[in-house]
Amino acid sequence: MVAAAMCAAEAKGHRVTGFEGFEQHAAAARRAVIVADDPLAVADAEAAVRHAGVAVTATIFFANLTTALDDITHADLLLVDATGVPVETLDGALPVLAARAERDRAQLVVSFGIEAIDVVSLHLLGGPATLLCEARPEERVAAIVLGSGTKAGFNAAERDAERLQRLNAEVARIAEALAKLARDGDTGEGVRGRTDDFVAPDTGAGPVPTVSAATVRGAIRARRLREQFFASDLFADPAWDMLLDLFAARLEGGNVSVSSLCIASAVPPTTALRWITTLTDAGLVARQEDPADKRRAFIVLTARGVAGMQGYAEAVARAGLGWA
Repeated sequence: MVAAAMCAAEAKGHRVTGFEGFEQHAAAARRAVIVADDPLAVADAEAAVRHAGVAVTATIFFANLTTALDDITHADLLLVDATGVPVETLDGALPVLAARAERDRAQLVVSFGIEAIDVVSLHLLGGPATLLCEARPEERVAAIVLGSGTKAGFNAAERDAERLQRLNAEVARIAEALAKLARDGDTGEGVRGRTDDFVAPDTGAGPVPTVSAATVRGAIRARRLREQFFASDLFADPAWDMLLDLFAARLEGGNVSVSSLCIASAVPPTTALRWITTLTDAGLVARQEDPADKRRAFIVLTARGVAGMQGYAEAVARAGLGWA
């Protein structure tokens, strides 16, 4: 039947390549709602949606978010660009967007600047939303495609060579983004799962060595010194950098916000947020609401995380070794 249709099309003088109708089919399959205030942000979001083969149903401003969403029957993708949006506005808007995504079973992708990382993390970290902090355009396209299973589309009016060239370019950009995400997000076997029966190892007999915050901070500074002599991405170890910072803060009696912990991780914010989720799932850290600011949350070591760090500190001290 397909062959007959192709022959019929060619008989009418139309060249058949197999790409016809791809973009229209993808657009019909999924509908996106863009939420953004800045005109440039809207344009970038529209480009990302178009490259992912999704149709834009509506564009909404944060000021009339609730009313505009009520007028939309269904959305398959909520693409949010919160760049430059005040924290107070996001504090009210993000729960609304999360609830709508859950109702429609829609994909929720949120792009934002570093200044909004605390409020975004408070409402969305650890949930189904894809969080992109200061992400590149190809990372946003990759997030949409990965979350939907759709493929990048084509303009049916383009010539065959142009279509193939565009396809190769899109695939290359997405592949580059995916490769980077895979490198940054590879958890390996460094963090045990929550279900594992983790017990801090026996550090031996004798008096328990004490560890000071200054010792831990010294280890952190030593790790950062490497970046003066080698490329920083050669030694990226965000999980350990985060645990060190949290352990030092605990010894000092201080608190660590999500944004501060992302800085301590020495990796891009989007990667850092994924690692916070990984450490949370492993039962090593937990979120704790800031009593002085409901729009911010602290990250703290759990009892399991404290036991692991304390056990490591004692083992290192007994062995007369330096922190790594």
